[in-house]
Amino acid sequence: MKSAKMLVAFAVASAAATAAFAAPPVETVDTAKGKVLAGEKGMTLYTFKKDHKGMSNCYEDCAKNWPPLIAASGAKPEGAYSIVERKDGTKQWAKDGMPLYYWVKDKKMGDITGDGVGGNWDLVKP
Repeated sequence: MKSAKMLVAFAVASAAATAAFAAPPVETVDTAKGKVLAGEKGMTLYTFKKDHKGMSNCYEDCAKNWPPLIAASGAKPEGAYSIVERKDGTKQWAKDGMPLYYWVKDKKMGDITGDGVGGNWDLVKP
């Protein structure tokens, strides 16, 4: 009986842990341009106009300046959020098919200094 209870407790804990990794790690934050989507530590997310739905075109120096929002192992698409496979095999979150990125010059929650950079980067609205 004790084993059965332990097994059930383990199964519930495993399911909860899996669910935590399944959802995209995004939140909505307030900025000078209204509400935008943000990832880790409330950092603003962007899309790249040279990407295509389901495909990233930001690599090498681009990815150093615009780090992709990496999807954890076991992450699952949900609603408007999908997962794009990058050419190096890593997985990246996308919204409405468009890959999501951070901007290295944003330093704190609510920064939006990447908006419009080079005419290619846009804020992601909720």
